[in-house]
Amino acid sequence: MDFSSFPKESVKVEEVIDCIPVGVAVLDTNLRLQAINRALEAMTGFSREEAIGVGCYHIIRNNLCTQQCPAKQALESDRAVHLEGNIINRERQKIPVMIHASVIRNDEGQPLGVIETIEDISLLRELDKKTQTTYDFGDLVGHSPKMQKLLEILPIISQTDSSVLITGETGTGKDLIASVIHRVSPRAKGPFIKINCGALPETLLESELFGHTRGAFTGAVRDKPGRFQLADGGTLYLTEIGDLPLTLQVKLLTFLDDKEIIPLGGTRSARADVRLIAATHRDLQAMVRQGNFREDLLFRLNVVRLEVPPLREREGDIRLLMEYFLNKFNRQFQKKIRGFSPEVIEILRRYPYPGNVRELSNMVEYATNVCHETMIKSEHLPDYLEGQLDEPLQTEIGVTGDEMDSYTGLEKERRVADNRLNWREMERRMISEALLKSRGNRTKAAKLLGWGRSTLWRKMKQHNLV
Repeated sequence: MDFSSFPKESVKVEEVIDCIPVGVAVLDTNLRLQAINRALEAMTGFSREEAIGVGCYHIIRNNLCTQQCPAKQALESDRAVHLEGNIINRERQKIPVMIHASVIRNDEGQPLGVIETIEDISLLRELDKKTQTTYDFGDLVGHSPKMQKLLEILPIISQTDSSVLITGETGTGKDLIASVIHRVSPRAKGPFIKINCGALPETLLESELFGHTRGAFTGAVRDKPGRFQLADGGTLYLTEIGDLPLTLQVKLLTFLDDKEIIPLGGTRSARADVRLIAATHRDLQAMVRQGNFREDLLFRLNVVRLEVPPLREREGDIRLLMEYFLNKFNRQFQKKIRGFSPEVIEILRRYPYPGNVRELSNMVEYATNVCHETMIKSEHLPDYLEGQLDEPLQTEIGVTGDEMDSYTGLEKERRVADNRLNWREMERRMISEALLKSRGNRTKAAKLLGWGRSTLWRKMKQHNLV
């Protein structure tokens, strides 16, 4: 890091600004970054190595850059500037912030650059939005008994530092729940760091989680803090914890016991004040029996267990979510669609939603995109829903209401099981047909099905179609 333009007697800038709990950036007079602290790394998603020497508007991307740049105003007006705005981080998330900019001068009074502090004010914005309820859960929508039970317990567990394990099928909203727990917790002003345990190879994942020391491996030219250190004072969210390799499960268990981490290639431990939230769609207890997951780690993670119900078990929430997503995408695409036709309502009410809430959101987003009328009709739905109206009107377990009344409890359970088997075969057939139409191109097949490519790949493995 080059600080040649600053006085030689200055203390190490990185050590000073890393102690500050809000984002800090040091800029030269050309508004190029000379230093950023760990809090700003976590907020923007950019590391020091990527940021140094780059124009601040490429890293601290905010809505003030073009017209009201705080650093430029501070240099031109020779006074401190305080402005409220929004920055867009690397994950394309909008974060409301308060920016303070002041000029740095040498002994002769000449400007050397600008120091900015960037404070995340998301919590204040959330408090402003509160209405009748104690907490605002944003996109977490639901009135079914299972969702109400979940919503009632979230504010309680948010006020503790206990580890949380969120389980549930893909697409049920586990990421959203983890974000809500952080937002309404005492750690809300701290960073919320997310990492997917199944997205990186083992060696790279260890470096990302725990950091590494200089010389730990080829290309490690300097010390690098891991996600645990970047999340200090906040929350670390480990999604797909079931994909964490066994060797790293041991290191994670050590952290949960001692609250200390050892960087890759290091010999000294470092403390990290971090709350851990983990999530998975896998059956961890079955993985323990198979020897693929440590039982002692499961006990440590399973302090607070939240089971997110699949959409098919959320009675009455499908209609509510349809309206919610329609309003959301109407605003996003600047449409004026008033609602859904009765046949669309029936199709979407009866659909089993293997992709859960995410799949319903994708359906409504697709329909809002292609619909140029004031009402969403069946022709606006994704192609893979064709044929839903050809089936007789049934309840969600595949029989009419009159027939259902005549069944005993055991017969009802058998009908539910039969229906799920039928859906499994139907889903397998849908995937096969989509792959045939796309001539084996998974990207095109996923588009035909209205799924993400990773969802298609996972379901292909489930159905032995790889």
